[in-house]
Amino acid sequence: MKVKICGLHPARDVQICIDLGVNFLGFVFYEKSPRNIDLKDIKKLKKYDKQKSSFVAVTVNPNNEFIKNIVLGNFDYIQLHGSESSDRVKEIKSMGLKIIKAIKIREESDIKNYEQFKEADIVLFDSPGMEKSLKFPKDLILKLPKGERFALAGSISHNNVENIVKLGVNFCDLSSSLESDTQIGYKDHQKIRTFINKINEFKN
Repeated sequence: MKVKICGLHPARDVQICIDLGVNFLGFVFYEKSPRNIDLKDIKKLKKYDKQKSSFVAVTVNPNNEFIKNIVLGNFDYIQLHGSESSDRVKEIKSMGLKIIKAIKIREESDIKNYEQFKEADIVLFDSPGMEKSLKFPKDLILKLPKGERFALAGSISHNNVENIVKLGVNFCDLSSSLESDTQIGYKDHQKIRTFINKINEFKN
């Protein structure tokens, strides 16, 4: 099982995720989000020994200037959460970045949209709520393509991940379920530990 945790703070959350072996650490660049990070904090990422973890810049329709000035050299992947076309994905990949392309799934017919993004290294199937983390319907999960290239986001937590794994999912993306009950965007490190411990149970 691969795990991506999104909405992390560069100073507060990174080391614990690396220590726990989280595969992908996501940092949000979207001004409307309570998880949006300050550009001044990006330099803090340089001090970490990432070990086997990868840093992901989570963006919405990023322009080339942002990619060249902020993403390149600081992040291993760029996650595209906007209306980027397949040609735009190819263009961004040609800049030297690995791509995670998010596909919003509202109904079964949306699933096939992933086929146009063959250049994407990872396809993230996301519930339409995005950061509101709406639950992903079980019947749609069963219809998603499976494999290490495909990730699932949408109301995943330690309470339901076992059932999700049984549906064939082996790559999960989490954010709000790992946050403080009283402060949106503030990661609860004990919740992160609990989730990773649950994942590790599957490996044993």
